[in-house]
Amino acid sequence: MDVTLYRQHVELARPIRASAQAHRWRTRLFLRLEHDGRLGYGEVAPQPAPLHGDPSVDEVVEALRRAATKLSEVVARTGELPQWSHVARLSAATSASNAAAALLEMAVLDRELRSMSCSIEALWRASYQTPRQVTFSLLDDEAEWHVERDVERVRVKTTPGQLNRRTLEKLDRLNVPILLDFNCSATSDNEVLHQVEQVDDVATISAVEQPYEVGDIADHARLASRLDVPLSLDEGVRTLRDLAQIAKNGAAEIVCVKPARVGGLGNARTMIAKADELGLRAYLGGFFESPYARRVHRALAHSCISEPSDLDDVALNEGSCEVDPIDSSFGLEPSSAMLTEAEVLSMA
Repeated sequence: MDVTLYRQHVELARPIRASAQAHRWRTRLFLRLEHDGRLGYGEVAPQPAPLHGDPSVDEVVEALRRAATKLSEVVARTGELPQWSHVARLSAATSASNAAAALLEMAVLDRELRSMSCSIEALWRASYQTPRQVTFSLLDDEAEWHVERDVERVRVKTTPGQLNRRTLEKLDRLNVPILLDFNCSATSDNEVLHQVEQVDDVATISAVEQPYEVGDIADHARLASRLDVPLSLDEGVRTLRDLAQIAKNGAAEIVCVKPARVGGLGNARTMIAKADELGLRAYLGGFFESPYARRVHRALAHSCISEPSDLDDVALNEGSCEVDPIDSSFGLEPSSAMLTEAEVLSMA
């Protein structure tokens, strides 16, 4: 088994400012895995620094080295790679290990599908035309918003406080519902309720997302009982136990499931099914991945999600072609030109 890890640093064409950071640049990790002459690729796009329980790039790289060593030991013992759906079992119970497992799992899945000359759609048959969700920020007065006709929901980044006239005018021009995303920045119910009241005068609010910190079930449950719109949780959705606690306490109606956060595609499918069983509406979120991982995520969403999700490719300011077409598996692979320009990281 041979693995090569690449790191790519990209500048976003449309930066997004959230409560704790401005997303202007992003680091993407690509893993090339080859065994018995067959290869596969995986990708994750971690945060630059730890934030709200999510790991940094460096933490994910270190966790990947440990996970790759475990995978190599399995191959040495059995003579073959485990099935893609078993890769998550190599993960320790940390946020960095979950992202590392997601990276390995995608590469193993890609290799399996290529070996069988099979497409991802044959594995996950489409049951939905999952609607598109796009993201803008109320924290950037200068940026203009352009919402295409087939977008069904806009997530808007915000923090507590009085909204200015220009911001309210932007919201008034939207003709689709919004998800008001606080990214853990609220400190009281009244802060959230005040802003909801302001926004409700000019736009349709589909949900308020993650006002309080990760794990704060009690405060979210209390706020949910006071809101006239659904509450959504994002950073606080990591495990099946989280879903059970959210449903038991009435802490949200909507949950955002991110494959890199929950340990990969298999875990994401399991959590989406469990959310449905518990009466929670799940949508698929992302971390500014390239068109390669986004292609996989779209296939996943179309197989099991009806809620608007983060499925669009992320526009970059410049750079080489990010993907090349192939005949099977995901239909795409990270382009050789892009990987040639990327930094190769040691796996030792």
